[in-house]
Amino acid sequence: MQQQLSKEQLISIANEYGSPVYVYHAEKIEEQLNKLKNAFANSNAKFFYACKSLTNINILKLMRQYGANLDCVSINEVKLGLQAGFEPNQILFTPNCVDFEEIEAGKALGVHLNIDNISILEQFGNRFGNTYPVCIRLNPHIMAGGNFKISTGHIDSKFGISIHQVRHIERVVKTTGLHVAGLHMHTGSEIKDVNVFLQGLEVMFEMARHFPKLEFIDLGSGFKVPYSDEDYATDVNMLGKKVAEAFVEYEKENGRKLEVWFEPGKYLVSESGYFVVKANVIKQTTATVFVGVNSGFNHLIRPMFYEAYHRIENISNPNGPERIYTVVGNICETDTFAWDRKINEVREGDYLVFYNAGAYGFEMSSNFNSRLKPAEILVKDGKTYLIRKRDVFEDLLRNQVEVL
Repeated sequence: MQQQLSKEQLISIANEYGSPVYVYHAEKIEEQLNKLKNAFANSNAKFFYACKSLTNINILKLMRQYGANLDCVSINEVKLGLQAGFEPNQILFTPNCVDFEEIEAGKALGVHLNIDNISILEQFGNRFGNTYPVCIRLNPHIMAGGNFKISTGHIDSKFGISIHQVRHIERVVKTTGLHVAGLHMHTGSEIKDVNVFLQGLEVMFEMARHFPKLEFIDLGSGFKVPYSDEDYATDVNMLGKKVAEAFVEYEKENGRKLEVWFEPGKYLVSESGYFVVKANVIKQTTATVFVGVNSGFNHLIRPMFYEAYHRIENISNPNGPERIYTVVGNICETDTFAWDRKINEVREGDYLVFYNAGAYGFEMSSNFNSRLKPAEILVKDGKTYLIRKRDVFEDLLRNQVEVL
């Protein structure tokens, strides 16, 4: 099974659909999900695709076909999941800082609710008591992830209820009769050390003592994928082995068997994605040689926002001599994709590809500078499908109301 699209395929797609263009490879998504299924085969595990990483409805349908559940962070993501064919009990809704009406909307749709605020927890308990089970998102106070921006379990994070507030949670549960079916944590992204998960699991097992009706523990995600040849992924096989052992030991000691849930997003779609752009200009200055491409942080914000690394390759001249370039966009802001990057000689009109572009690429795109959003393409079983049309000028005006 081919797990990487060829340069020729990407060039053909760019020629047919124009550039810039996002391309996703279905078989790579399936491969990544199967890695997780195999790694955790000895655990009572469920996987909920974190769809905030890429919500195109065709990707959601693929995830359902491949046997994943769905993790959503907004009520509209929930509705997209239902539209894609997921059953309500296959959807976990984990909002943050939302109005209580959005929580009620999730309940009305019958999905799993994950609450991360004592105020909301108390309102829900007072309103619905033990008639609707909930999951509680805890903040384990564990610093994890590639940097502060993508770490969500530290003490200053807005996410989750502090583990030190467990007595407050217990009082809410006792006074309202709330049925707590699950406990959740998510410490961040780009976690290299599997012991971070195990450290969090120890905390969750300790918290589980306070909730006798508990059915599952959700460890979130944060599985790392490699971004360069020297980089590496989270060892999910080792993690799967240690998690299975930990849950077996917990069952022996406590006499109850719990499910373990995970919410992979980037791990499933990042490596499936390619972002193809065209070199507009080669601009030599006293300091560097710029490659100016027909995109910017309006299409791929991760390098500027997270200082994320994306491998860049010249697919039009792959055998050209290596040069050192600074790759920048066409936005009227500093939108540098890469400094001092070795790339095979780039000529104006060449196609470049950004690898690992499946997660938080198109999803975080915008129309900044009144630029048009690119098309999205899915490659499945060797066939190419247009799954989102490229913007046209009229899209910029679609929701504007002319009053003058």
